[in-house]
Formats: sequence, C-alpha cells, structure tokens
Amino acid sequence: MNPNFPALLTDPLFASIIIGLALWSTIWKGFALYRAGTNRSPIWFTVLLVVNTLGILEMVYLFAISKKTPSDK
Repeated sequence: MNPNFPALLTDPLFASIIIGLALWSTIWKGFALYRAGTNRSPIWFTVLLVVNTLGILEMVYLFAISKKTPSDK
C-alpha cells in the first residue's frame, strides 16, 4: 500500500476533484434516468441506475440512443 495514501485523503485538491466528479456524474445520471423514465425504457433505466461511468454512458444514451418525446403529446 502507498504510504502517502492517508495524506492524499486530506489534500483539498483531491477532495475537490472527487466532489466535482460526483456532482458531474449525478447531474448526467439524473437527466438520463428522467429521459429513460419518460420514454418508458425499463431496461435502460436499470442499466443507467446500476452502472457508474462518470456520465459517459448517460451522455451516450441521451445523445445517441434515446429519442426525444414530442412536447405536444
């Protein structure tokens, strides 16, 4: 184990990066889960809920796979 590991946990830059990545991932996950729910895609909803990819899978789903539902329905 790295002897500098405990010092890394107290580093403000490290904490900021971790918090930023968690916020980034949560925002994209929220958008993707909302879209999967409104499109009635239970398989995608489950996959997006379980798999954590720092927003990459969520962006792929939002921009390449899902279809926007018309707002005038």
